[in-house]
Amino acid sequence: MKRAALANFAKNISPPNLSIMQDEGWSVHRVRTELLSGLTVALALVPEAVAFAFVAGVHPLVGLYAAFLIGLITAIFGGRPGMISGATGALAVVMVALVAEHGVEYLFATVVLMGILQVIAGVMQWGKFIRLVPHPVMLGFVNGLAIVIFLAQLTQFKDPDDTTQWLQGAQLISMLGLVGLTMLIIWGLPKITNFIPAPLAGIGVVALLVIGLGIDVPTVGDMASIKGDFPSFHLPFGEGVGLYGTPLAPFNLETLQIILPYAVILAAIGLIESLLTLNLVGEITGKRGGASQECIAQGGANIVTGFFGGMGGCAMIGQSMINVKSGGRTRIAGIVAALFLLLFIVAASPLIEQIPLAALVGVMFMVVIGTFAWNSIKIMTKVPFTDAFVIVLVTVVTVATDLAIAVVVGVIVSALAYAWNNARRIHAIERESVTDKGAKVYEIQGPLFFGSTDGFVELFKIDQDPKTVIVDFKYSRVVDQSALQAIEAVAGKYEDSGKELILRHLSRDCHQLLTKAGHLMVDSDDDPEYGVAVDYSVRTGILGGH
Repeated sequence: MKRAALANFAKNISPPNLSIMQDEGWSVHRVRTELLSGLTVALALVPEAVAFAFVAGVHPLVGLYAAFLIGLITAIFGGRPGMISGATGALAVVMVALVAEHGVEYLFATVVLMGILQVIAGVMQWGKFIRLVPHPVMLGFVNGLAIVIFLAQLTQFKDPDDTTQWLQGAQLISMLGLVGLTMLIIWGLPKITNFIPAPLAGIGVVALLVIGLGIDVPTVGDMASIKGDFPSFHLPFGEGVGLYGTPLAPFNLETLQIILPYAVILAAIGLIESLLTLNLVGEITGKRGGASQECIAQGGANIVTGFFGGMGGCAMIGQSMINVKSGGRTRIAGIVAALFLLLFIVAASPLIEQIPLAALVGVMFMVVIGTFAWNSIKIMTKVPFTDAFVIVLVTVVTVATDLAIAVVVGVIVSALAYAWNNARRIHAIERESVTDKGAKVYEIQGPLFFGSTDGFVELFKIDQDPKTVIVDFKYSRVVDQSALQAIEAVAGKYEDSGKELILRHLSRDCHQLLTKAGHLMVDSDDDPEYGVAVDYSVRTGILGGH
């Protein structure tokens, strides 16, 4: 077992195929597309990282460093080329309570522990359980996240000097006009040429227009100064003063008790959002797999980020959509995006701070339009009511709380609906036995599990049945302990009535279930393929040899 786990670990952390083309074919056009796509993503990352840092209650550089480090590490080692990771709002809303109550020094320690938990999840290959998320939950996830992205952009329409006031008059009109122009360029340019990614062209044209005409609208520089030197490596635990002049979190049990609950929540949210985004990008690019590798990459990135003073992060669906829509398909785009972001921080901050927020808002609005599953509205009346309900429920919970809660709620509701539907399927076809004269056969249809046990017991007419009754499970399966108890209850009733009960055609996994429960199993000559459940219990009177 240990050897298998180590083998899986080695497989997952082995260097990925860094061929920049990765099945796309080497060409100048491909390299140019990847570079420009990365530049576009980097420009979109700046205001997002700054905004999420404000949400978490930390310095803007804490968000920018996280966006760079996490983006770079996951681009190199992640499970899905083309996916972009960085500081996200889903994590920021959880971090704000930690920072407010205990301080930013505990945040860095929490991010490290969060990363360790994510690496463990990857080594244990827990990422594969994302396949249990039903499609309606996926639709609700993308719809909810699209709404969250949209709502996050509305804050850009507030006065930078007084964030409680909305823009008014000429500023508001200019802002709306520039947002509309950006969206128009992104929509129309691909119809003319694909020489340059449309989002980058939209940002460039609008930025030149604002700077050239001196239009008074909020810019990236109005949010905060992004200039800074790259932080040095530091221990998130210990004594003394760490980055940003904050004391280090003490290395003791009390610290662990403080950060562990937050780390578990952040790790779960980060992995769920990353794995769902991985699947979404996989559907667009036509590539699958890499869930466990992505878990390890996300975890490793967060560990490193915690030691360099970043706020941690996960996959970003908005920036991932910008990348794939701009043509990014390989690891180059993600690496370039991270390196450009670092360049903006340490060298080009005066230039980047002049970019109008309207251009970036326009890009994100187009991301919202492209992310929202509009077909889910059309199919609402065509799919089962439960699926439609789950889509709406997950969307609402994602907007109202966070992604992890929304996905868990959606999976639970879907599982309960599935169990209920299967519980109603249990029934029996009654007929006389061909091989045993005078015996009655109950041919069970549908799975026998905890939800269908009551219906199963009600199928039998014990008082009216003959001396010998055969229960045929050829078209059914015994799933759990509740099913065994139901069979035993029926057997007990027949025994009390002085009648014989025989079980037939239980599948091999059912045999194993009965054997584990301590019931004797004997193969049957008349049913060599399935075997027959025999001599179930001397006490219940179920006889063998049939």
